[in-house]
Amino acid sequence: MKSIMTHSAPAAIGPYSQAALKNNTLFVSGQLGIDPNTGNMAEGFEAQANLAFQHLKSILEAAGMGMSHVMKVTVFLKDMNDFALLNEIYARNFSAPYPAREAIQVARLPKDGLVEISIIAMR
Repeated sequence: MKSIMTHSAPAAIGPYSQAALKNNTLFVSGQLGIDPNTGNMAEGFEAQANLAFQHLKSILEAAGMGMSHVMKVTVFLKDMNDFALLNEIYARNFSAPYPAREAIQVARLPKDGLVEISIIAMR
């Protein structure tokens, strides 16, 4: 296994890697809407989701991949009422054929985030 890391995304806030690569499969840890320069959470769902996608793109780039390599997306939402907005943001970041996905409402996210997104990508 090879650990993937970029300064364009927030550093891991625990004992884990931003991403792990093995046999051309990349497992990207959940990304929050944190500004990597300040460590502060962005204001509002849309800003947090946009930052989370930016972080995912930066990590994919560090692994020599892009959004077209993403096979599976897991989205954790603080409030399922943000689902429609999530779909709009998601559609701006992916194109058909879309990766598989699930969206789950959770009680709480790290740093009281509103959304966290993880992906699995393959070369």
